[in-house]
Amino acid sequence: MDLNTVAEIRDARQPAPWRPGDAWLGGGTYLFSEPQPHLRRLIDLSRTDWTPVELRPDGSLEIAATCTIARLSRFAKDLDADAAPLVEQCCRAFLASFKIWNMATVGGNLCNALPAGPMISLTASLDGECLLLAQDGVRRQVRVADFVTGAGLKDLAEGELLRSVTVPARALDCRTAFRQASLYGLGRSGVLVIGTLDPVDGSLAVTITAATVRPMRLWFPLPPTAKSLRAAIGSAVAADEWFDDLHGLPEWRRHMAYRYAEEIRQELAEVPA
Repeated sequence: MDLNTVAEIRDARQPAPWRPGDAWLGGGTYLFSEPQPHLRRLIDLSRTDWTPVELRPDGSLEIAATCTIARLSRFAKDLDADAAPLVEQCCRAFLASFKIWNMATVGGNLCNALPAGPMISLTASLDGECLLLAQDGVRRQVRVADFVTGAGLKDLAEGELLRSVTVPARALDCRTAFRQASLYGLGRSGVLVIGTLDPVDGSLAVTITAATVRPMRLWFPLPPTAKSLRAAIGSAVAADEWFDDLHGLPEWRRHMAYRYAEEIRQELAEVPA
């Protein structure tokens, strides 16, 4: 879609004061999908040459905000980590064409903060941390689970930029379990639940997304009982935090989240052969 109110596109490598009507341009799959009458200038990140995704010396995984879904998917195929299959599962949760895969970015998916954003699901479940850059150069770090605060809402100040997401090495060694539900065969996720079991201390994390307005990551020092898990979900998710739109009623989303969380609990509590 043409954005006929945009009068200028600026290279992000050439700093300039942030002003009303500015927006960061990554892949542009959201910006150019619908009218944006409030925009006057786009700051293009495509020439920043940030390394899309890499393993750090400490074993952690750094994903640049400009990393495309296609690039992340290719990287995960060669990633020697127990959690590697989860990356592809979340990439596939986009249910998007190859054109979207090759343009949509990890950072854009997080910053849109849609409940069904699969990169939110992936990075929140692996206890990822966002690196945010302010216009004055100040840096701050926020866990992904705290970065998205509601449907379309995030902890991002005016002019602040999501630079990257880092997944700790320990999270990459976790056994994972994935469950997704949609009302349609090729529809947007209505419920997405991910479990991660830490092989070091036996702790279990269950992350609920798509069904809720923000990611809900529940951590247990040891796998809980079915009753304890159900109680924890009930305490963590308020009645008005179950998402409601044409892709699923809150009652259905809540039911499926409980069901999938229990399936994951049983799956990961089993001792692997």
